[in-house]
Amino acid sequence: MSEFLVSLLGERLVNSEKAEVDVQSLGAKLSLVGLFFGCSLNAPCKQFNGSLCEFYSRFKKTSEHKDKLEIVFISSDQDQKHWQDFLQEMPWPALPFKDRHKKMKLWNKYKVTSIPSLVFVDAATGKVVCRNGLLVVRDDPKGLEFPWGPKPFAEVVAGPLLRNNRQTTDSSSLEGHYVGVYFSAHWCPPCRSLTRVLVESYRTVKESGHKFEIVFVSADRSEESFKQYFNEARRSRLNRLYGIQGIPTLILLDAEGHMITRQGRVEVLNDPECRLFPWHPRPVLELSESNAVQLHEGPCLVLFVDAEEEGELEPAKELIQPIAEKLMAKYKAKEEETPLLFFVAGEDDMSDSLRDYTNLPEAAPLLTILDMSARAKYVRDVEEITPAVVEQFVNDFLAEKLKPEPI
Repeated sequence: MSEFLVSLLGERLVNSEKAEVDVQSLGAKLSLVGLFFGCSLNAPCKQFNGSLCEFYSRFKKTSEHKDKLEIVFISSDQDQKHWQDFLQEMPWPALPFKDRHKKMKLWNKYKVTSIPSLVFVDAATGKVVCRNGLLVVRDDPKGLEFPWGPKPFAEVVAGPLLRNNRQTTDSSSLEGHYVGVYFSAHWCPPCRSLTRVLVESYRTVKESGHKFEIVFVSADRSEESFKQYFNEARRSRLNRLYGIQGIPTLILLDAEGHMITRQGRVEVLNDPECRLFPWHPRPVLELSESNAVQLHEGPCLVLFVDAEEEGELEPAKELIQPIAEKLMAKYKAKEEETPLLFFVAGEDDMSDSLRDYTNLPEAAPLLTILDMSARAKYVRDVEEITPAVVEQFVNDFLAEKLKPEPI
């Protein structure tokens, strides 16, 4: 276990007294690590840190599992004085301020898109146990449900569900169905826009003969709206189960309750006729306005080509698809998320905007890897882009052999 933690966090952490903490000394009984991603200048982070300190102190004093948990602070502070002052408030260690590379690797590995964020991971493997630790701190203040591992969807959602005619149905009616778990709220304009599209998609899928249902998990603020759609306990457990960090979010599950994709929102918008339902992840995506948000979820390989008409991107997709499929299969076997997304981009306004934003040359074809969260780019400048060139580029990136350029 200690060897893995060293590879994940490095050999040394630091504590509030500026002393080094040997990662291997965190304890042989340690089974869970909470990665706290935050920033001293962020008001919600400051507020959550107070709650987390109370939770941590209580857990260490009263829980029979007190030796099995440790928290590590992963800061996005740019000023060392601010970072040090914030660390003074924490009873747990932190990644060293100057270890920016390790911080960005952790942000990308665990796909952190907002702060504060608390991700609980298995200390021996690094696999995610619970993505939404903020809700753990709020809903289980005494830590009685440690280690907060995922439960089957059917167990979490168990109970009565309310239909739009105010009639109830039991959650067991979802058995054998594809299920869309839709986190949304009436007060949220993007949610209302997606809901209109989703209603039509729902009808289309049902008419095609698929067993498909959508469970609406409301984030409405009024007590009446809150009670109307879902009780608090189930809402919180579903948010924890899927690590929801923002709305609208649409999770697609297969008939056994296993996740198909977290990108239901993108899929619904990109496939209004639902031809690709149930929207299994595709190895290579064509860059568009609706899926460009995924560029911010982690490193992405983008192959820019000279293509303006529909169908002209196919040769580019066929070139990189075997490499993308191989990488997806490798990480799926390890039950981990793929560390790199793959896109092809033609000549259009979306591609032009991306080139301008990342300061990329106008050349086509152009092979790049963009890491928006790290504000870094990698460009392979070769006369001909072949599968061998792409595969070597990907392998070098994953092995950290490439030198980044700033975005």
